[in-house]
Amino acid sequence: MHEELQFDLEERHALRRVAGLSTELQDVTEVEYRQLRLERVVLVGVWTSGTAEDADNSLLELKLLAETAGSQVLDGLIQRRQKPDPATYIGSGKALELKDIVEATGADTVICDGELTPAQLRELEDVVKVKVIDRTALILDIFAQHAKSREGKAQVELAQLQYLLPRLRGWGGNLSRQVGGRAAGGVGIGGRGPGETKIELDRRRINERMAKLRRQIKGMSVARDTMRAHRASREVPAVAIAGYTNAGKSSLLNRVTGAGVLVEDALFATLDPTVRKARTPEGRLFTIADTVGFVRHLPHQLVEAFRSTLEEVADADLILHVVDGSHPDPEGQITAVREVFADIEGALDVPEIIVINKADAATGDVVDRLTRRFGRDSIVVSARTGEGIEALMDLIEERLPRLDHEVELLVPYDRGDLISRAHKEGEVVSVEHTPEGTVLHAHVPSSLLHELGKVGKPVERV
Repeated sequence: MHEELQFDLEERHALRRVAGLSTELQDVTEVEYRQLRLERVVLVGVWTSGTAEDADNSLLELKLLAETAGSQVLDGLIQRRQKPDPATYIGSGKALELKDIVEATGADTVICDGELTPAQLRELEDVVKVKVIDRTALILDIFAQHAKSREGKAQVELAQLQYLLPRLRGWGGNLSRQVGGRAAGGVGIGGRGPGETKIELDRRRINERMAKLRRQIKGMSVARDTMRAHRASREVPAVAIAGYTNAGKSSLLNRVTGAGVLVEDALFATLDPTVRKARTPEGRLFTIADTVGFVRHLPHQLVEAFRSTLEEVADADLILHVVDGSHPDPEGQITAVREVFADIEGALDVPEIIVINKADAATGDVVDRLTRRFGRDSIVVSARTGEGIEALMDLIEERLPRLDHEVELLVPYDRGDLISRAHKEGEVVSVEHTPEGTVLHAHVPSSLLHELGKVGKPVERV
């Protein structure tokens, strides 16, 4: 039996890359190798809490992330532990087993389902002899691939540098070492070392680059802040679409506004926020913003770098929290999104509607469970087919903050622009044309009330 297993292993080893044809560096500690190279990967997870189904779902999500980054998943492994091993994440014995699997499958990368410490990355890499990537680095790589705007690229680069800084290490011959031995004590020629080592130089350059990126992002966020302040001055209500990645946020925005935003069945397909105008069934104007998608254990570096973008959520009057009704664990997605909300000041205080999307693909049990849990704060829709969109718009109308000022004024005909603004910015109850002018009965914001008060005359009803 042992011979048969050995023969089987040899058979699997027979189909391997021919030595000497690859241009890849053989030493995984060389600096040039540190670029993410996700081609043929093996996934590894540590199951510390929850059910076996939760652990499987987490690894399945890691598979989708890896495929989004452009890699081919060969195998997936989960180990049951009370906590990850502080040295090699999965333990020394399992690390050796993982090395055998990597050799047998011909994988060139291992992806761990968690954020590894620099020591864990180094130790596990030394055992398996291929590149090791953790979940955080994988998500950062996906963001880097999908960032299109100047601000988005700067935000992603800042997050990557924040992740890289504590993980710098001396790579091969690229580290200029200080003089050691007797010379280090000041004895003989060369007692003073070459000065700043390569790793210290890298740290300083990264810190300088991060400071520059923060200044750039702060400058680029001014334009968004100005537009946000302009909308606030006109008192146009703001709605933010938030939710788990690939829950259908962009599809919902397109369905509500016809925005034409990129829609793709992929994780983090859109990163740059999109703001569009829309109207309630009664004609009230509001803005609706599509935000970056969230994921379990979203790297804190990304939350920090995308803070100016995520503030769209905190500044909104209403949040449409989109949930994938066809996902195996929608409640887990909701919890993950709310954990990110907790990192954004004021986001948890904004009224929220749970929009259960993909009704056409969801099972009835899941939908019933979610609607029972969230009650009147939830609605079932399908952005693809249009099911439930009208009911959603009615609910948005109901939940948007009301306009405080009711007016009934006679407006001269030469100020028709104010009547037009009342239709755009307020809620018009009635319009009556008389010989003296237009009698307007409406609910309007404070800014328009001030303008109407200058030219309008009160209407006396008998």
